[in-house]
Amino acid sequence: MNGKIVGVFIVLTALLTGAAVYYLQVYAFYKPIPTSAPAAEVRLTSIITGMPEPILTDAFEGIDAGSSPLRYRGCFTTPLSLALLSETYAVYDNATPLNGPSWFSCFDAARIGADLETGAALAFLSEHEVLPGVDRVVAVYPDGHAFAWNQLNEKAE
Repeated sequence: MNGKIVGVFIVLTALLTGAAVYYLQVYAFYKPIPTSAPAAEVRLTSIITGMPEPILTDAFEGIDAGSSPLRYRGCFTTPLSLALLSETYAVYDNATPLNGPSWFSCFDAARIGADLETGAALAFLSEHEVLPGVDRVVAVYPDGHAFAWNQLNEKAE
């Protein structure tokens, strides 16, 4: 009888620990970014000045977490054309969007990554070293839909 009690205790402890780890990884640390927050201002790095400049955006939806610099994700639209953007702002080579939580449905890293490879979208440098070893990248589609994320740069790799 004592073995059954110990076995049930171990199984219940494992299930509760698994549920807690899942919750912490997928939900707990993420916070929505208010549209009035500085993180909601999308900036791209100018070819001429080498400095990030704010761009026109609409319908920004974003999340971030203080637990990791790579958890930033943003979805928005911009009225600026790809031609204007590519002539004015620095293109970002080797852009690799990172998977976000499944509940943040506007950001599909696999689709964005595939579209960047095929040329259906174009990646721009938002800010170099937004945090040490981390760049902010923005991918823009011809229809104005755009996505932002943080990724490790050459300094961190």
